[in-house]
Amino acid sequence: MGEAGAGAGAPGGPETSPEAEVVKLLPFLAPGARADLQAAAVRHVLALTGCGPGRALLAGQAALLQALMELAPASAPARDAARALVNLAADPGLHETLLAADPGLPARLLGRALDPQWPWAEEAAAALANLSREPAPCAALMAALAAAEPADSVLERLVRALCTPGYNARAPLHYLAPLLSNLSQRPAARAFLLDPDRCVVQRLLPLTQYPDSSVRRGGVVGTLRNCCFEHRHHEWLLGPEVDILPFLLLPLAGPEDFSEEEMERLPVDLQYLPPDKQREPDADIRKMLVEAIMLLTATAPGRQQVRDQGAYLILRELHSWEPEPDVRTACEKLIQVLIGDEPERGMENLLEVQVPEDVEQQLQQLDCREQEQLERELAPEPWVERATPT
Repeated sequence: MGEAGAGAGAPGGPETSPEAEVVKLLPFLAPGARADLQAAAVRHVLALTGCGPGRALLAGQAALLQALMELAPASAPARDAARALVNLAADPGLHETLLAADPGLPARLLGRALDPQWPWAEEAAAALANLSREPAPCAALMAALAAAEPADSVLERLVRALCTPGYNARAPLHYLAPLLSNLSQRPAARAFLLDPDRCVVQRLLPLTQYPDSSVRRGGVVGTLRNCCFEHRHHEWLLGPEVDILPFLLLPLAGPEDFSEEEMERLPVDLQYLPPDKQREPDADIRKMLVEAIMLLTATAPGRQQVRDQGAYLILRELHSWEPEPDVRTACEKLIQVLIGDEPERGMENLLEVQVPEDVEQQLQQLDCREQEQLERELAPEPWVERATPT
């Protein structure tokens, strides 16, 4: 039904090229176009984003991309246009083409995502999250945003919107969290997040328990994990100013009844949890939490702080309960670090240990095989399910 309706708004003879057909849509997308024809044209665009060739056709059309962004916010076509942009951004092979065709697209999407009155802000945030998944497009996106305004200003606005309940009454803005996680791949973003004077990490920590959205929880946990790569900040993260460890352990804790002696070893927030306490239900998030704690054990002082806060007890029970093999394996490795002997002198920082070249090649081969297996098992869009026209 949607594709048939869209066809009425895009006339063209059999000899017309696909690119010319797209160009013919532009008058119907212009402000002031007849509402029914505008709606049909946008539905046609949305239908094209449902397949690879259609997305490839649209990604290089700068005028069309700009027209989609400029539709009146309250209209149904604006909703379908926003979903079309999400679908285009979900194709990693098109990121370079999208940014080359419309270098101003990231800044306009961010403006929409952070506009408290924009009804389709969630879709704008989702498109940005998709655009920033891979390292190279993420770097290009960060550069494009920084060109529009200082990077610190962009990140501060993003964090404020994410951490402010009801920031946009018509859009939940859950996808700002994976966007922030993706941007935290970049050293400049991590420097902002870990600036002690900004209190950014402290604002994000409560969202590790956000009950209404695994997308938001996962994005925040991914951001914290990326921050934990910066081992020079571990003392601050584990210390009283931030106290990150209880926030990473609590989602992994269940309703276990520890002995009094064991209970005293745990942080106060992890003691005497109710009998109906549930662990984080998303296996990917549980794995990221374990990985974040593993990163915090990279240095000898970090390992000691993690041991002193009773992390082993929570991880021991998690390992006994954990149904997912990947998470169990990650948990086993972390437990071995906590209960094993300290590395020999000169190798105390596990993030700076030099791996022999042959071992590194073997590990890379294993990573490639695991990645291929994941790509076969998982959908290509980890954060956004493609919209389909109705």
